[in-house]
Amino acid sequence: MSKPKRNGFFRWTVARRKVLWAYIFLAIPIVFFAYIRIYPAFFAFQMSLYDYNPLAAEQPYVGMENYEDLWKELNKRRSVTKASFQNTVNYVLLGVPVQLCLALAVALMLNEIRFLSTPYRILFFLPYVTSTIAIAWVFRMLYQPQFGFFNVMLQLLSLPQQPFLNSPQQALPSILALVVWQGMGFSVIIFLAGLKQIPRTYYEAAEVDGASRWHTFRYITLPLLNPSIVFLLVLQTISFLRMFAPVVAMTVQGQGGPLDATTTVVLRVYREAFQSFNMGYASAMTVVLFVVILIVTIIQLRFTTRSIN
Repeated sequence: MSKPKRNGFFRWTVARRKVLWAYIFLAIPIVFFAYIRIYPAFFAFQMSLYDYNPLAAEQPYVGMENYEDLWKELNKRRSVTKASFQNTVNYVLLGVPVQLCLALAVALMLNEIRFLSTPYRILFFLPYVTSTIAIAWVFRMLYQPQFGFFNVMLQLLSLPQQPFLNSPQQALPSILALVVWQGMGFSVIIFLAGLKQIPRTYYEAAEVDGASRWHTFRYITLPLLNPSIVFLLVLQTISFLRMFAPVVAMTVQGQGGPLDATTTVVLRVYREAFQSFNMGYASAMTVVLFVVILIVTIIQLRFTTRSIN
């Protein structure tokens, strides 16, 4: 009696079946990611083409009018939208290099110690996993005039007290100090992981050749840390471009003051969308921010890829 012929799936080899099941299981997170990430991005672009108001019965199509309004706001001498973009650029240009340099310095020191190295790493990493809102409120109290910790210390040192969050000139650096301090622990851990991957034989050969500490750092440590620097540079730039929670928690009523000196693009999007219900204009700002993040990321990756090669 002849055996029934197998067809379709049953004639596949074990290896092909494993590949098929791998694609099936991978399709689940891909579909989920597309639904919560890619679809909202396209929907935001669609909303930017309408005078979208969730409280209105109709959503009239306006084409590129929201983008034209955004361009006009950016070309004004003074506007909240223009200030939000300028502040966001300042956060990135000041915060990213300062945070990476401090994190690298701390990582180099932690890499040299052996006694109590783990507790030190935990202390530096702990702020990163702590609630941003909680830390922001603590810093807000530390910055208080007259009775805040920082002003009390200045008074004890016979130095003039500072307005900090109440000053348009000092508010942005004050918030930036919190963000740099909180996110530094993550960068320290990444740099430490990169330092552990560098073979000790390179340092031993440099020591035999009589290389100084600076030359060892310049020609061995820094080039071999390039993958870690690339990763942190891209990640932290995106993080600073999307800054929102610290500004909301540390400014009066979360308005990004004083005089819009600390407001960001994301905060401006939130206020336009959920306070003014002007979601078409807010979506246009979101699309522009997305394009900016994409361009900056591509430039950073290409630049660092050339340096690796």
